[in-house]
Amino acid sequence: MLTSNLVKSAIVAAAAGVAFVLGPVQAEPINRLVCRADLEEFIEAQSQRSIDGVLANIGADGSQAQGVPAGIVVASPSRSDPDYWYTWTRDAALTYKALVERFIAGDSSLQQKLDEYASSQGRLQGVANPSGSAYGTGLGEPKFNVDLSAFTGSWGRPQRDGPPLRATALILYANWLISNGQRDTALNNVWPVIERDLAYTVRYWNQTGYDLWEEVNGSSFFTISASHRALVEGAALAETLGTTCANCSQYAPQVLCFAQSFWTGTYIDSNINTNDGRTGRDVNSILSSLHTFDPEANCTETTFQPCSSRALANHKAVVDSFRSIYTINSGIAQGRAVAVGRYAEDVYYNGNPWYLATLAAAEQLYSAIYQWDRIGSLTVNSLSLPFFRDIFPSATVGTYASGSATYTSLINAVRTYADDFIAVVQRFTPSSGDLAEQFDRNTGSPLSARDLTWSYAAFLTAIERREGVVPPSWGEMSANTIPAVCSGTPACDSRVTFNVRVTTVPGETILVVGGLTQLGNWSPAEGRALSASRYTSSDPLWYADINIPAETSFEYKFIRRLANGQIVWESDPNRRYTTTSGCGSSSTINDNWR
Repeated sequence: MLTSNLVKSAIVAAAAGVAFVLGPVQAEPINRLVCRADLEEFIEAQSQRSIDGVLANIGADGSQAQGVPAGIVVASPSRSDPDYWYTWTRDAALTYKALVERFIAGDSSLQQKLDEYASSQGRLQGVANPSGSAYGTGLGEPKFNVDLSAFTGSWGRPQRDGPPLRATALILYANWLISNGQRDTALNNVWPVIERDLAYTVRYWNQTGYDLWEEVNGSSFFTISASHRALVEGAALAETLGTTCANCSQYAPQVLCFAQSFWTGTYIDSNINTNDGRTGRDVNSILSSLHTFDPEANCTETTFQPCSSRALANHKAVVDSFRSIYTINSGIAQGRAVAVGRYAEDVYYNGNPWYLATLAAAEQLYSAIYQWDRIGSLTVNSLSLPFFRDIFPSATVGTYASGSATYTSLINAVRTYADDFIAVVQRFTPSSGDLAEQFDRNTGSPLSARDLTWSYAAFLTAIERREGVVPPSWGEMSANTIPAVCSGTPACDSRVTFNVRVTTVPGETILVVGGLTQLGNWSPAEGRALSASRYTSSDPLWYADINIPAETSFEYKFIRRLANGQIVWESDPNRRYTTTSGCGSSSTINDNWR
């Protein structure tokens, strides 16, 4: 297949790090974007660069992780602008999930890495931190210093996706160990780490926390999806090992029931129970579909499988939200792949496309193709029809059997569309193959953290799905039914009395705000007003009794709302407190205005 000279020039220019904006030629058919041979060569070279990039960022022998303990994943070697020289529980779990899948598929050289990961995570679980106690609430801490000590700076915490994600990565490995005659290793070395993460997930799945981007405190679709999968496969593993996973089977259906709350009817609202001022169209939802992909599942709507109508409609909604906001996407026709970011309202580094987000758009489609081929048919309905018509204008509602002309045409269109997202990554990947976190929305130049581990891992999994290499089933087929009545785990709250002494004048109000939904998620408009009913000139007390989840660490401040509505904040730093552990317990905070 020949490629136009203009497009070929663009590819060469991008590979050389030169900004090149395509003109009207971008209206050409999708499969004219890059020559197939060029794409295949890129994939082969970048696949090797990506596994090398992942391993380079893992201690103790990674070339870019010198001095880092064995099994610890460094998010990026970047130590300034931005400083990513930390290990994130989430990023590490997703990276190791990719490595476990690669190991199961035949790369036996990785087993030592997997053993080191299990050991290092057991050590991390025992580190008390600002999110809470060792082996308990501290499991919700998002990141640690690379020497395994606690990071104590201000941050969006807790993040409740880390424990279920880590559990999933280790469950995959434990199941392999059992199947290969190493049951005792699974039970004694791996299960204790998994068990603690599952216990955390059972207790906290229906409490708010920060999303995977560490910005929004609320209920995250990504966290809920990861929690459901972990509880399902965790219960099965416990049964195989002859032990118990307390309440895993009981609450897994309830988690799935809650997951339906994120569906708007046309797309997934990735963050609910929060006032974030966003549409909710977020690649969070596509990443969720990838994580909960089960190769043996049907196109299940309730679990948002990659080939489901909901997931396809959401794919279109999320991808389309980036078409008009990035200069590098300018002029690209509907149904053609574009660079994808986190969410349209993003302002981090001015809001740009991310390599892992663009790769996720491709991976969902490759996963869907695998499912359709296994099922033996493809269904287009009214919900998924707009997605299909973007890439195959003559698509109509119907079910098409494998081998039929329409089935073949639709599958080819989806595969070509998926390849086009890989081609977008190709255009903005430097000739070295180094994958940063982002690439500039105007020029395509790499931005933010260099050599991002998650970017490399995302490339590996996308290409594995392209090649039909898939992970083991996690049991979706027996865990996709929504219960008739939805409920959460019983509330376990602690009553906290906030006392602050501050001299005020008539018309002023004192409020408390902080990093919890109960404290308005730092929004003055949502802060909790304190009472001055006991205020005297000799004791200027403002107070409030607020129910906050037990055994929860949080940051907070008091603010003064003047009579004219102006807000005055206390001076830094943020205050910190941890509620007592007993359900129905109580405690009192006594502060003075700073």
